[in-house]
Amino acid sequence: MTAKLALPGSAEPGPIARRVELLRQPPPAEARGPARKLLLGELSAWFEPMRRPFGPKLALPHTAHPRVVMLLPGFGTHPLRMRYMARCLERAGHKVKRWGLGFNLGPTEQNFALLEERVRQIRARYGQNVVLVGWSLGGIFARELAKRHPDLIAKVVTMGTPFSGAPYANNAWPIYQLVTGHSVEQPPIEAELAAKPPVETVAMWSPRDGIVSPRSSCGLPGERDRAVALRCTHLGFANSPEAIRAVADELERG
Repeated sequence: MTAKLALPGSAEPGPIARRVELLRQPPPAEARGPARKLLLGELSAWFEPMRRPFGPKLALPHTAHPRVVMLLPGFGTHPLRMRYMARCLERAGHKVKRWGLGFNLGPTEQNFALLEERVRQIRARYGQNVVLVGWSLGGIFARELAKRHPDLIAKVVTMGTPFSGAPYANNAWPIYQLVTGHSVEQPPIEAELAAKPPVETVAMWSPRDGIVSPRSSCGLPGERDRAVALRCTHLGFANSPEAIRAVADELERG
């Protein structure tokens, strides 16, 4: 799928009218996200921080290959939701940076430009290409950024990212359209989501994902280099010990 920005001066409905129009549109036939029982299972992720103090502390081996890592949050979330992952990776010896855009409220050319500049600054400061770890929609940002600037990116790791197949194969598209004001089929940037970036690209997915179809986040051969199956929920990609260990393993692989 390739989408382009609307031409300046073209007849466009206002922001409220666009959202009303999107809400009125019937769901397409391919709008089939994960089963409801899996969606309900996402509630368990909210209790993870409360259970954490009573369980064994997650201790990652100290890295032999320190990396510079940027964490990109999922749709509607703030970098603070990935703070636990960041702290674990930093204790292992990696340098972890936020993406610098606050809440992820969808793609625009402006926030892509800001993200590109931030990656350039990090690359110049540390003298090392950046590993991008993107959760859900954050993985879309990571993949597209690596396509635009492969000279700045060492590797892309996506977690539950819907880059493959139908854009409606998830349970989040109605909320996404309401917040962003554009259809999932017509993002305001030019993008071919399934095309693999010209750097190593690893797709983490889970059969327990209650928000994004596993088929969409796993992808097909040729759309990513490798796929890694986990057993966490979609929200659990940000803070489950299994997901954090999997990301740390990918950093060790180089």
